[in-house]
Amino acid sequence: MKEEDLVYFNPFANTEKSANRLPHWNQPSATYFITYRLSDAVPASLRRQWLEERKIWLNHHPKPWDAKTEREYHLRFSARIDAWLDAGHGECLLRDFARRRLVQEVITKFDGERYVHHAWVLMPNHVHILATVHVDISLKELIGPWKGTSTWAINRLMQRSGKLWQDDYFDRLVRDGDHFASCVRYIRRNPEKAKLREGEYTLYESDLAKLFAERR
Repeated sequence: MKEEDLVYFNPFANTEKSANRLPHWNQPSATYFITYRLSDAVPASLRRQWLEERKIWLNHHPKPWDAKTEREYHLRFSARIDAWLDAGHGECLLRDFARRRLVQEVITKFDGERYVHHAWVLMPNHVHILATVHVDISLKELIGPWKGTSTWAINRLMQRSGKLWQDDYFDRLVRDGDHFASCVRYIRRNPEKAKLREGEYTLYESDLAKLFAERR
């Protein structure tokens, strides 16, 4: 994909809104920063508190948000989740290369067809992805199979059964080139921020992602 082909969030275009435990906004051919985690990556007590505080805040800040409100949201809520993930709670099953490899095979299977990956990192207990999604595909149609297929594969490898991933996922529509570059740099720096050693994570960046991260 070329830089001129990137589609950013358009506040004036039609936006499909959906919700499970978390709200999701979808626009055709848009670029997203996506995070999903293993089911045990955030302790239940911390998540309950986070959900209660977030519900109160959202009641006072309905969407659509301006840039200032969005920054406040991510400082208050996204950053806290990210810190908990990087703390290494839970079994951290993806610290093992063979399990990460299974996740990698699943999320890259239709790269260039249903979506285009710009950057991603597989951490011990969560995944970050920066991708542009095909016009006819929704995030839900991608992430559901990603989680379901990788759950089956990892459980088969470990000779176990049961739930692997959280029930929902976090996503952000990328606003512009600066936001795109910021997402690339976040993904790149996440292993160092979490104090991971070589072999405990898998990182990918496209040529376009490298260009943005170095230029901006």
